[in-house]
Amino acid sequence: MLAKGIEKRGHQVEIWAPKPMLHRIPLPPYLRKWLGYIDQFLLFPAKVRSRLMRCADDALFVFTDNGLGPWVPLVANRRHAIHCHDFLAQLSALGEVAEIRVGWTGRLYQAYIRRGYAKGKNFISVSSRTREELHRLLKTSPRISEVVYNGLNGNFCVQNPGLARARLGEATGLDLTQGYILHVGGNEWYKNRRGVIEIYNAWRDGSHLRLPLLLVGHKPSADLSVLHTQSPHKDDIHWLSGIDDDTLRLAYAGAAVLLFPSLAEGFGWPIAEAMACGCPVITTDEAPMTEVAGEAGFLIPRRPESQQAISVWSLEAAKVVDQILSLPAEEREKIILLGLVNAQRFSTEQHLNQVEKIYQRIVTP
Repeated sequence: MLAKGIEKRGHQVEIWAPKPMLHRIPLPPYLRKWLGYIDQFLLFPAKVRSRLMRCADDALFVFTDNGLGPWVPLVANRRHAIHCHDFLAQLSALGEVAEIRVGWTGRLYQAYIRRGYAKGKNFISVSSRTREELHRLLKTSPRISEVVYNGLNGNFCVQNPGLARARLGEATGLDLTQGYILHVGGNEWYKNRRGVIEIYNAWRDGSHLRLPLLLVGHKPSADLSVLHTQSPHKDDIHWLSGIDDDTLRLAYAGAAVLLFPSLAEGFGWPIAEAMACGCPVITTDEAPMTEVAGEAGFLIPRRPESQQAISVWSLEAAKVVDQILSLPAEEREKIILLGLVNAQRFSTEQHLNQVEKIYQRIVTP
């Protein structure tokens, strides 16, 4: 998106990335992994140093993710910008995330990444929360540190809910005519798919409605499969994996509500995508989810750790689900309109406008 968008604005763009060379040698996977590291961290930097000698002095080097930190020192003394999406892996390696433990090799690798991007001077973060975490991890204050919200990279728009449900039903073989509750995300701990199922179970236990739950994303992990099997409503819980963008847009457009109780995010794409498609959103009452949801989202507390507290949490969250599903048509339309207005903050054009202005500040002597 950045490359095409900036190029359309009259700038010359080249994409530099490591290519598999030694990694292509037919060896056992554990050996090929190490050959891949040689490709990335030895051969690629050598190629970059060679290409740098032919680059104009006013060239801008853009790192599209802070995870590319090991390569920042190559151009730290030249004009550069580092886009920061999230620091969950970094904070996990520092022992600041209770939900995950990182081994010693993982801690070393994350420290290696941090030493690299710490050499940077100009940063663009996708949320205020991400910028706050960046500043905690840096040893010195950056020259430039701005927040630019992500731009929706796709045609997310309102569709007729009835038609969307019918088409999605045809694609999945499910009866979705009455609507459904939707979650979009992977199996990562912070996506809180476990919490989604807990809320759904609590809602179904106390509701006369029987709307199914659709979980769009990766196939369930082993522990999630067990949780699914143990649910008294397991026949109405469905995993949709490998769907294309058009089907995802149908899923948003036909959903009664998006249930997105993440424990942490760098940004939280599904919140903006759902609102752009006219779908109400329930999400966690913490940044950056609150940043993205604005005044248009329904907020619930972060999932607690103790089992007793989780039961109370899921029951309270289920009440919010019921609240949205019980809204009169006129009130629901107001919520949808609020979401549509909020989603306009995340247009691709606006994103590129802001990024281009920051790039220009960096290259201006």
